[in-house]
Amino acid sequence: MKIDWDVPLLMDDGLPLRADVFRPDGEGKYPALLSYGPYGKGLAFQEGYKTAWDIMARENPDVLAGSSNRYQNWEVVDPEKWVPDGYVCVRVDSRGAGRSPGYLCHNSARETKDIHDCIEWAAKQPWCSGKVGMNGISYYASNQWRAAAAKPPHLAAICVWEGWNDAYRESARHGGIICSFRKNWQDMQVKTVQHGYASGKKNPNTGEPVCGPEVLPDADLLKNREDMWQAFLSRETWDDYYAERSPDLSRVTIPLLSAANWGGQGLHTRGNFEGFVRSKSKDKWLEAHGGSHWAPFYTDYGRDLQKRFFGHFLKNEKNGWDQQPRVLLNVRHPGEKFVPRRENEWPLARTKWTRLYLKKDLSLSEADGKGEGTVSYDPMGNGLTFSMQVKKETEITGPSALKLFVSSATNDADLFVVLRVFDPAGKEVLFQGALDPKTPVGQGWLRASHRKIDAKKSLPYRPWHTHDELRKLKKDEVVELDIEIWPTCIVVPAGWKIALSIRGRDYEHDDAAATLSNMKHPMKGCGPFTHDDPTDRPPAVFGGKVTLHFGGKPFILLPIIPEN
Repeated sequence: MKIDWDVPLLMDDGLPLRADVFRPDGEGKYPALLSYGPYGKGLAFQEGYKTAWDIMARENPDVLAGSSNRYQNWEVVDPEKWVPDGYVCVRVDSRGAGRSPGYLCHNSARETKDIHDCIEWAAKQPWCSGKVGMNGISYYASNQWRAAAAKPPHLAAICVWEGWNDAYRESARHGGIICSFRKNWQDMQVKTVQHGYASGKKNPNTGEPVCGPEVLPDADLLKNREDMWQAFLSRETWDDYYAERSPDLSRVTIPLLSAANWGGQGLHTRGNFEGFVRSKSKDKWLEAHGGSHWAPFYTDYGRDLQKRFFGHFLKNEKNGWDQQPRVLLNVRHPGEKFVPRRENEWPLARTKWTRLYLKKDLSLSEADGKGEGTVSYDPMGNGLTFSMQVKKETEITGPSALKLFVSSATNDADLFVVLRVFDPAGKEVLFQGALDPKTPVGQGWLRASHRKIDAKKSLPYRPWHTHDELRKLKKDEVVELDIEIWPTCIVVPAGWKIALSIRGRDYEHDDAAATLSNMKHPMKGCGPFTHDDPTDRPPAVFGGKVTLHFGGKPFILLPIIPEN
């Protein structure tokens, strides 16, 4: 293939962004696959994310097969496996990152305009057929929702592989509670490849510094980037800042493939399902898988799915994609077993929405009973766990919602909700998450003062909180809360237990913690998506005793899938 390194793409304000272009050796016009992100296009996957690479190489040998892996880069396609099939791969360092100068400000309107212009630049090149697609994981996926909503004329299809779209609900603040991930992410994964940073890292193919030809003083680096963490921390409620970073999904009308990870609780999962449901594309598909955040994208399974999708929409190939089920679920069973199943819609039309009522004796039951009494817990402890043994194999697939009636000893309370499964011996069954290798089935969050609901946007199984108004509690005042639990999937064997934990802090399991080289802390069940900032969660407010009231008959609404 031909490789054009550091091609300048001139933006409308005169700033040149830098791109690497990998294209077929033969003459002709080809569709382009474009990615735009802040991780440094010259940083080798193997160097920048060594533990992730080593795990993927060990567990998924098909990822490495058929490639020299010289051009592997974090969360974007391997050009050696795409260019021979007649695609041009365009990797753009986002403004202020890698070899692109400028002010580093993630997911902003300026960035969205850059992506729009990069797409249009690619479409006009002599090697391009005029059709441009976007593909990639995480950051390279989430910005596709915004790019599609901006409607660049030559963006023909997107493959959003594990990508959030709601900057508030899915990224910055879960249920109104700030998530510490972004603070550590910017420190460890972004500032280390900021344009002008003295990282010492070089592109293994060109020998050029990953962060550009010049080294800038720390004061200039600081001046050249937004403090994303402070931006989040200073904005507890929804405002124009979050709106700018959250696309209007009704403007997404091009063909799309949204690929979700059941284990992506805390960042991407919700966005993939919401994007599929709420986008207005006539041609849209949903896929859901398990496993790590990155490996399924690179495996033969993931790449075949992507190539059939893009082949159909970018190259007009008759490859059978028109027969692809609109929804393809890899249904999760204990032991990391997944069974592919074709479906037609999401949530599944045949879902039996089932209420399990919470009882004072910490049981769950389909019978609502009298619903009397109260139970209190210390938010800094392990909270309360309600459970029910299933008599027959039971599949839970879809979003869930929890209705509670609570009071607090202070003027607020943070509710952390965990959907769990226990085997007959009483041991919790944990699952490979997108990042954390041992995670529970599902999670949800809500700050009690953020309980205001938008009735028009809410669904019985997915409450929609406005997050635009704080409704502080009065001491011991009973309030009604509706808590969203992100979509998940698990088949629970007969004799096992479904459990629901209600806590005042992040879930942690009792097994050994795991560590990745690009994560700040060992992971104990929530991955890096923790909520432990003392500024946002002062103990004097969120350490007060919380009481559950059963008079209102609290319940969890579960998506039970009947046997075919």
